[in-house]
Amino acid sequence: MQVFPEGPATILLLVALIALLVVRGIVPAMSRVDSDFPGYYTAARIVATGERTDRLYDIPWFQEQLRRYGFSEPSTGKFSPFPPPTALLLVPVASLAPLNALRVVTGVSALCLVASIVLLSRLLTWSAIDSAIFVLLSGWAVHNSFRLGQPYILVSLCCILGYYAYRKGRTWSAGISLGLFTPVKYFPLVMLVYFALRKQWPVVIGGALTIALVTWLSIAVLGWRIHEQFLTSVLGNHLVARLSMQDPFTANFQSLDTLFRRLFVFDAIANPRPLLDAPLLSEVGVLVTKAVILAATIAALIRLGRVPQATAPSIGLLGILTLVLSPATATYHFVLLWLPVGLLLDYLLRERARACAYLMLGSYAVIGFLPYGQSARFEGRGGLTVLAYPRLFLMLAMLAVSVRCLWSRGEPAVTAQVGLRRARPDDAA
Repeated sequence: MQVFPEGPATILLLVALIALLVVRGIVPAMSRVDSDFPGYYTAARIVATGERTDRLYDIPWFQEQLRRYGFSEPSTGKFSPFPPPTALLLVPVASLAPLNALRVVTGVSALCLVASIVLLSRLLTWSAIDSAIFVLLSGWAVHNSFRLGQPYILVSLCCILGYYAYRKGRTWSAGISLGLFTPVKYFPLVMLVYFALRKQWPVVIGGALTIALVTWLSIAVLGWRIHEQFLTSVLGNHLVARLSMQDPFTANFQSLDTLFRRLFVFDAIANPRPLLDAPLLSEVGVLVTKAVILAATIAALIRLGRVPQATAPSIGLLGILTLVLSPATATYHFVLLWLPVGLLLDYLLRERARACAYLMLGSYAVIGFLPYGQSARFEGRGGLTVLAYPRLFLMLAMLAVSVRCLWSRGEPAVTAQVGLRRARPDDAA
C-alpha cells in the first residue's frame, strides 16, 4: 500500500522531518534538562533511595526534593496527577545524574521510535519511507516527547506491538503488551475494553493479569497510602481537568472541559471575560457534547461491526475518540495516534475512500505542526476563545470524518451480502 508518492520530493520531505526531529527534539534532550522530566526523575530517585513515597503528592515537600537533586526551578515541579506506578519508570536510571539519565531515556525513545516505524510498516504493509514520514508528521508530539523526556513513545510502541501480536495470533502476548503501561498511562485500556466486547478473552486476561501485576508491584514498593491518596484526591480532579498548580481554564489542555469552562465560567482573575457567566451551562454543555460524540461513535462502531475485518478501523476510531474526550491533553500525547490513525488511514485507502483518508492525514499533519503560539492570543476573549482551540477542533474533524466514512462503509457491505444471497441459484431453486 502506497501512502505518499514515490520520487525525490518524498525523500526530501523525510530528510526535512528527520532534521526537525534532531533539532527540536533530540539535540535539546541531549544537552539540557527541560520541564516534565524532573518530576519523573525525582520520583524515581525517592523510590531508589528509600525515602518517604507516601509524600509524593505533597507538592511543597516534593519541590524540596527537586531542589535537593539540583533542579533550578523546583517551584514548577510536582508529581501529581501521575498514577503511583509512574514513580517506578525511571528507577533503573535514578542513580545517574539528571542529564545523563535523560540521555539514556532519549536513546531508549529513539530505539522505540525506530521500532514503531518498522512495526507499522509490517503491520500496514507500507514502505519503510511511508511509515517513517507518517510517524514523523506527528511533529510537536514526537519532538516534545524527546525534549521533555516523556515516556509516550514507549507507550505508543507497546500499543502497536500489542495489536501486531494480536494480528499474528499471539493473543496472550498482545494482552501483556497492552497491559504493561495501562496503570501508568491509561490510553491502552480502550483497546482492552474493545477486545473484551469482542470476547477476545486471551487478550483481555493477559492484559488484566499484567495490570494486576504492575499494580501489585507498585503497592509492594510504594505502599498503599500513596495509592489511596491517588484514588481519593488526585484521580477525580484529573478526570475533570482540575490539576494542581494548573490553570483550570487554560487552553493548553485543548479539551472540551476547559473550552466550556473558559466560555461560561466567570473568574475575576483567571477568566474575567467569558462569553457568558453561566456555570451550569458549562457543566451541561460538556456532558451533552461528550454524550453526543460518544453516541455517534458507538453507532458507527455497531454498524461497522457488521462487516468483515472491522477490528482495525474500530480500534482506530476508539483511539481518536479517547483523545477527543480526554479532559486534558498535551502535544506529546499525540504520538499515541500513530496506531489509531495508521489503522484508519490504511483501511480507508484499501476501501478506496481516498478523500476521507487524505482529509484525516492532512488533519493529523496540521496538528503536528500548528503554530500554537498564534492561536493562544485568542484565549479568554469571549467568543473568540474558540479560536484558541485549533487542536481540539481538528481532532473533532478527524473523528467526524472517520464516523461518516466508516458509517458509509458499513451499509454497502451488508447490502452486497444480502444481494449475493438473493442471487444464488440454490436459493432460487
